[in-house]
Amino acid sequence: MSRAALLVLSDGRFPAGGHAHSGGAEPAVAGGRVRDADSLADFCRGRLHTSGLTAAALAAAAAHGLDPIALDEAADARTPSPALRTTARKLGRQLMRAARATWPSPELDALAAARPRGAHQPVVLGLTARSAGLDPVDAAHCVAYETVSGPATAVVRLLSLDPFHATAVLARLAPELDRVAEQAAEAARQGIDALPAASAPLLDITAEAHAAWPVRLFAS
Repeated sequence: MSRAALLVLSDGRFPAGGHAHSGGAEPAVAGGRVRDADSLADFCRGRLHTSGLTAAALAAAAAHGLDPIALDEAADARTPSPALRTTARKLGRQLMRAARATWPSPELDALAAARPRGAHQPVVLGLTARSAGLDPVDAAHCVAYETVSGPATAVVRLLSLDPFHATAVLARLAPELDRVAEQAAEAARQGIDALPAASAPLLDITAEAHAAWPVRLFAS
């Protein structure tokens, strides 16, 4: 197992398209729910323990070797917002391209063939982690970090928030990231039926509204 592979996969410069998405931060800023570093921390914490936990568990399960097609169906069932399902599959397709170029494997090829329009991003990420020789906890850590780093980076642009303050938010959340990753990996060891289905209804509602905006800085 290579820890360096985890660094490559979690690097914001990995060409998987995540930089174009705010993780719900753009509508949260527009609605006044994220105004500064403290409210950003609240937003990230809520996202981490709901949709973040669910996504991390799906990734851990894929890295554990569970059926990726069944996991993709499980991801669909856990994503009630059509806008977020579309986003997850678009990001999954972009990640798949980068993953197959970086860590080619028959498992990635099979999933790409079965889901030509894109599988859910957490499932692709978990299978990518497996192809890179990483374990389920690594995959869960990667998704948990993405869950909060994406909104934090977006808010720096949306509010001109001091990037030092945004990074401090991520650092203070580190112990919770560890706990969520461990919880997700433990659920993955128990099978698909044990995977969490934590949800954030406000993220679903604002995702649908955001998708209809005529002008927006981020794709989601």
